[in-house]
Order: sequence, then C-alpha cells, then structure tokens
Amino acid sequence: MPNELLIIWSSQEKEVAQKLILLYGSVMLDRGYWDKATIMIWGPSAKLLVSDREIQKQFEVVKRSGVKFNACVVCTDDYGISKELEALGVELIHTGDMLTQALQSEHIKVITF
Repeated sequence: MPNELLIIWSSQEKEVAQKLILLYGSVMLDRGYWDKATIMIWGPSAKLLVSDREIQKQFEVVKRSGVKFNACVVCTDDYGISKELEALGVELIHTGDMLTQALQSEHIKVITF
C-alpha cells in the first residue's frame, strides 16, 4: 500500500498557504516523505488561490512536483470561481466522498489547515 497524505486546505490566510501548505507541498514528494499526496482546496482557500498571483506561482511549483489538487465543487460554484480553478488545473469534485474515504482508510493520513 502506498503511503498517502491528504491535506485539507481551508484557511484563507496567505501566510498559512505560503509558509506551510505550499512550502511543505513543494518538497513532500521529492524528498520521499509520501508516495502520493493530494491537497484538497475547501472553502475560503479557493478564493485565495484564484485572487493571488504569488500563491498561484507557488501552487504551480507544487503541482509540477506531482501533488494532486482538487476542490469542493459546491464551494467553488457558490463563490462563482469554478472556471478559474479549472483553468489553474484544479479538479472539481464532491470532496465529502473523498474525505470520508480517506478518513476511513488505513493507509491515508489526513491533516487540516
């Protein structure tokens, strides 16, 4: 079984995104900390990603490292930013299903910010 990490990114705080989620995200696969990793964008963090060019640049670095990104389609539709996130390469899904599966899995670790 692969060693997997799911990060739930809900904070709209730029510093949390830069100094924790995206910084760690940029090295966690390359350094072999995890076999697979996903960052789930849920709620206010989606607005931060769409509106901030610096965050988008860091996001691209993390994405190129192999980390997968998805977002809560209900939230992004409510915010009116689904098309912008899809253009950035974020997969829009019903995140509740994925989160539940991850929480019930023995080989996926889940952390939330």
